[in-house]
Amino acid sequence: MFAGLSRMSKLRPLVLCGPSGSGKSTLLKKMMEDFPDKFGFSISHTTRKPRPGEVDGQHYHFTTVEDMQKAILDGQFIEHATFCGNMYGTSKAAVNFVREQGKICVLDIDVQGVKQVKNTDLDPLYVFIKPPSLDELKKRLTARKTETEESLLHRLKVASEELDYGTEDNFDCIVINDNLEHAYVQLKTFLESQVFGDK
Repeated sequence: MFAGLSRMSKLRPLVLCGPSGSGKSTLLKKMMEDFPDKFGFSISHTTRKPRPGEVDGQHYHFTTVEDMQKAILDGQFIEHATFCGNMYGTSKAAVNFVREQGKICVLDIDVQGVKQVKNTDLDPLYVFIKPPSLDELKKRLTARKTETEESLLHRLKVASEELDYGTEDNFDCIVINDNLEHAYVQLKTFLESQVFGDK
């Protein structure tokens, strides 16, 4: 039903990874706006409920636990992870859809996903978005006012583990997001030297 990774286009995908609150989504949005003809976003599947304003098939493919587990067993996913009780994953179909348009596929995934992708033949470039500190990350997450005390503590625990992995030579580029404009310059410089140069 789905094309295998080995039959995909040779355009190397781009993986963006970073803790919740690192500013990854903001940087990703700016990158997609600046280079709409270069990149296509791989829309992830999730079993969590849509948040206000989220549209199925645009922000996520919203699905059930049963359907997603079956698709995983059928080999339809490149990577998948469970976070705060909800499943997330990148399907082969989502990546193929972008590549068939002749664009570089962007994957927004967590460290669990990165580890799984490294065991495939997808061969992407890896970028880690790093907050200046855990204290700053806590401030950003608290300011959202979307977290319970329990979920905040869980996110910070996961973030600490992700920061360890993100700084252990597992990524092609580490962007330190202490200032959004400065961080975007770092990301854009990497894209111009490594991503666009490969095309």
